[in-house]
Amino acid sequence: MTTGSNADHYGPPSYPQRRPHYGGAPPSYGSSASFRGCCCCIFMLVIFLALLALAVALVVVLAVKPRKPQFDLNQVAVQYLLVAPPSPAASPNVAAAPAAAYLSLNITLLFTAVNPNKVGIRYAATAFDVMYHGVPLGVAAVPGFEQPAHSTRLLQTRVIVDRFNVLQSDAQDLIRDAALNDRVEFRITGDVAAKILVLGFSSPKVQVSVDCAIDISPKRQSVTYKQCGVDGLSV
Repeated sequence: MTTGSNADHYGPPSYPQRRPHYGGAPPSYGSSASFRGCCCCIFMLVIFLALLALAVALVVVLAVKPRKPQFDLNQVAVQYLLVAPPSPAASPNVAAAPAAAYLSLNITLLFTAVNPNKVGIRYAATAFDVMYHGVPLGVAAVPGFEQPAHSTRLLQTRVIVDRFNVLQSDAQDLIRDAALNDRVEFRITGDVAAKILVLGFSSPKVQVSVDCAIDISPKRQSVTYKQCGVDGLSV
């Protein structure tokens, strides 16, 4: 009886359980494969976003059909043009070419900006050079501005030149043009930079080069000839 009781108390003998072992790749190999997969996903996402942006830009261009803005010199008002020769030579018998001449100029320029597009345009500040025989005399400054779609805007600026010293051969031409021909030719040139605004974004810079030639009569103090041209459109 004692032996049976002890057997029931301790129960059957227990054996250690063995865990099944499964084969698999090393941890380093799994991390490398995961990294390559992540890089591939990022690369595909970048390509998708680039193609999407290109498609949106193409749709916008086809819908807007951007055209180059028009920027022209509309009118020139002359306040005064004075050409002062140097003091006469000490000996009146000696005919010497003038070594210098002094030019004073006060003119008002009226520019016209036309936006033929369906969207707005942002213009950067522009500086037009006023020249005589390629020599810069002064600058006509036009501040930057934004122009709505299908609109025309007038921009006024003034150029003042006070006794500019024109030397040597240019002085001879200036005195001859003013005294004999009653015609002094000036050139007004500059680059106008603009950006087309679409849905709050601006396009790459569009540049229009303006080149104008004007003749001013010193006797009548008015413009006798004006011709302007636009060199072209460059991006």
